[in-house]
Amino acid sequence: MIDNLLMMQPEGQEANPLMSFLPLLLIVVVFYFFMIRPQMKRQKEVRKFRESLAKGDKVVTTGGIYGRIVEVKETTIILEVAKDINIKVDKNGIIKDMSDAPQQR
Repeated sequence: MIDNLLMMQPEGQEANPLMSFLPLLLIVVVFYFFMIRPQMKRQKEVRKFRESLAKGDKVVTTGGIYGRIVEVKETTIILEVAKDINIKVDKNGIIKDMSDAPQQR
């Protein structure tokens, strides 16, 4: 009896399928504009930064190693971390350019 009362529509009105999906659609739109789109934009910027790396750039790796790029290959970079000490680092391990970081004394 109670189930029948809850499922009944007022007279003269039919169930609109769009109105039942509207809250779900709004949630998807909010997630896209506030989470997915900014993340994709950030990934694009990081990819562009890694492709633009050149010899002589000062960078930091994901492990926190500071160095200067000596050689750029297709997927790796040779990084000078001290005088005559070079290490091979994957391009995906480079996180930022040190030109915009504050200089230490």
